[in-house]
Amino acid sequence: MKLLRVGPRGEESPAVMTEDGRLLDLSPITADIDGVFLADGLTLASAAIASGDLPSLDGDGMRIGAPLARPGKVVCIGLNYRAHAEESDAAPPSEPVVFLKTPYTVIGPNDTVLIPRGSTKTDYEIELGVVIGRTARYLDTAEDGLACVGGYAVSHDVSEREFQLERGGTWDKGKNCETFNPLGPWLVTADEVPDPQALDLRLWVNGNIRQNGSTKDMIFQVGEIIHYLSQFMVLEPGDIINTGTPAGVALGHPDPKPYLRPGDVVELEISGLGRQRQAMGQA
Repeated sequence: MKLLRVGPRGEESPAVMTEDGRLLDLSPITADIDGVFLADGLTLASAAIASGDLPSLDGDGMRIGAPLARPGKVVCIGLNYRAHAEESDAAPPSEPVVFLKTPYTVIGPNDTVLIPRGSTKTDYEIELGVVIGRTARYLDTAEDGLACVGGYAVSHDVSEREFQLERGGTWDKGKNCETFNPLGPWLVTADEVPDPQALDLRLWVNGNIRQNGSTKDMIFQVGEIIHYLSQFMVLEPGDIINTGTPAGVALGHPDPKPYLRPGDVVELEISGLGRQRQAMGQA
């Protein structure tokens, strides 16, 4: 299933997109697409779609919101593509690099991204977003990790590099600015993504391609990441994991580095998971 939420911010309605592109209203099944729905409602939704019981929804011209309401936490994996580690002048990690983003950073896939006040080094990062559908706690294997995935989505881990790397402390200051995690357009359920390590990722700025990679190049694969994280924290339905970005970020370019400015347009896509488009604004 391709799950999505449409409508004004804070008033989104849950929906599902059929194979022929029709939009169906999920509100008879659930009030929203959240952790509770992912844990308990997918089977019921599948049955309702198959039976034709869901009403059509006219989504023409409607805003697409983030496909997940109220994520519990956003866990991010840094330096998870070897070429990206190299362009960042960092050694490939021996264990996953873990940091957190707050849920309020998550916005719709086409919403405006705000460059923070005082920023001169706002950067782009396309990532495979993994949404947990089953509680993950002290898992035994990477296969157990994959079994906990509810779905996948395009995720944009926007970063401010000066705040992240030059201001001391942890990376969190450069990762948690408002609007810094567009998500969507869809949450594609795990059954429709047979191999999360065979997805192409591409990102353009003002029509020029900047990132062009594949999840096959991850240092730590999706199942490994979930297994690893479950040893240190409980992952719950509705949590998001950003799994790292391929090479090509502005940080890795020679000077003058092409950081984002107000008015720039960033477009992102992952094969089978849809496409995003954001205009950069000023906070």
